[in-house]
Amino acid sequence: MEIQSLLLEMGEQRSTNVLFSLIVDRLFHFEEVSLVRIWLVKDGDICSTCPMAEECSRNDKCLHLVASAGQSLRDSSDDWSRLDGKFSRFPMGVRKVGHIAATGKPVVVESIPDDSTWIADPTWAEQEGIQGFAGQPMQFHDDIMGVLAVFTKTRITEPALDVLNIIANHAATALANARAFERIEDLKKRLEEENSYLREELQDVTSYGGFIGRSAALERIVQQIDLVAATNANVLIQGESGTGKELVARELHLRSDRSSKPLIKVNCASIPKELFASEFFGHVKGAFTGAHANREGKFGAAHMGTLFLDEVGEIPLELQSQLLRVLQESEYERVGEEKVRKVDVRIIAATNRDLQKEVEEGRFREDLYFRLNVFPITVPPLRKRKEDIAPLAESFLTRSLKVMKRPVVQFTDKQLASLIEHDWPGNVRELQNIVERFAIASIGGSAQVEIFSSVYEDKHCSEPSALGEADALLTEDEMLELQKRNTEKALALCNGKIYGDDGAAALLGVKPTTLATRVQKMGLKRRK
Repeated sequence: MEIQSLLLEMGEQRSTNVLFSLIVDRLFHFEEVSLVRIWLVKDGDICSTCPMAEECSRNDKCLHLVASAGQSLRDSSDDWSRLDGKFSRFPMGVRKVGHIAATGKPVVVESIPDDSTWIADPTWAEQEGIQGFAGQPMQFHDDIMGVLAVFTKTRITEPALDVLNIIANHAATALANARAFERIEDLKKRLEEENSYLREELQDVTSYGGFIGRSAALERIVQQIDLVAATNANVLIQGESGTGKELVARELHLRSDRSSKPLIKVNCASIPKELFASEFFGHVKGAFTGAHANREGKFGAAHMGTLFLDEVGEIPLELQSQLLRVLQESEYERVGEEKVRKVDVRIIAATNRDLQKEVEEGRFREDLYFRLNVFPITVPPLRKRKEDIAPLAESFLTRSLKVMKRPVVQFTDKQLASLIEHDWPGNVRELQNIVERFAIASIGGSAQVEIFSSVYEDKHCSEPSALGEADALLTEDEMLELQKRNTEKALALCNGKIYGDDGAAALLGVKPTTLATRVQKMGLKRRK
């Protein structure tokens, strides 16, 4: 009945790891069994350090130990469940386990004291009271998937071999089914991730639109985009905050051969050091405290598409090597998982820092800089492309009035002139904010509104109801509004950065996680 129950449970498993644990744990509970192990045929991964490298005739495939259960008789501290011992890998065709996988035929040692030909360490077997060994190929159709092996305290009998053969065959079928379920689950999660990212990107697209302007500088940017978009070359976009680097990245993706695949955006400045690997590469359930489920990282979600690394200059120096490795080798591992995953991703990075200077001063890796800076695009500040100010302002005004369901108004010549003359330290983002305030104030007509009056009023005028007199009483809504405005100012001063010594959280004296939650709850948009 125990064997029947095991076979039924094996067929119900949808996770390969759970399936392997189930098989070895249940078989080990049979009184005659000392040790149970499962090896799977996988790609070779430690060929240069493998202790059996000299015996290996091929480096593409080998057997990986994926599950083990047993108990030493002579040393209770010896952990036989570990997967990283000297037999964690077997080359195909080498020794008994490799021979089983290479030939598809079982290896049986009915009595080790009488025949130890296949036993690597007969003395160990004698000390542990092990009498027999049986190894069965796990074969699904014509595919050898792995090896199921048991060491027993008694001689191997024909009935025991029959049972092991049945279990190995069922294990192979259950493994094929579990892998199919895992692939379906991975595809489902990837679709969910892509849908989530695409919804965010669609919202951004509808908010900001495409390129607007008529300057020669903008025309050069469009020409550069057309030149490099169709290639797979990495692109580094440089420019001050608010110049539209993200818009350039989006256009590069949309005009590329990867446009039907996801564009995944990562704000590098917002990722805590402790979660860097998890955020970029993903993690498996239980990899660390709080990892309650498997998670696809940004690289996995961007597979066959584009990964946009915003504020790439904010990645701490000690973490840059992790990013460099995946750029060099196009492979990565999830946190808590040994499986090496291949990835095909085009990288577009953006920064408001001078990365070449950062390299010279030892704050950014030179090799990573060269990997990112294959094709540089510099977005000039708005003050250096004055011809774009008027069309941008008019576009923002039309859009803002439409969203607010306000009647159409237009800038006067004087108002447009003041916009063009302004220095715009906050670039396009600052222009958009000022135009939105103008739209709000224009309910009585645009001619009566001073473009910059509402902008500088906060800086030069006291507001007793919000900031001033000690006896002023604020309602709950006023307190919340005051907190929101204060948070906005802190984010503006820190260029949208929350984490780090120069982030808004440090400026406000609160935890970064607290501020990140507050920003999200208030619906604030961080500067990118």
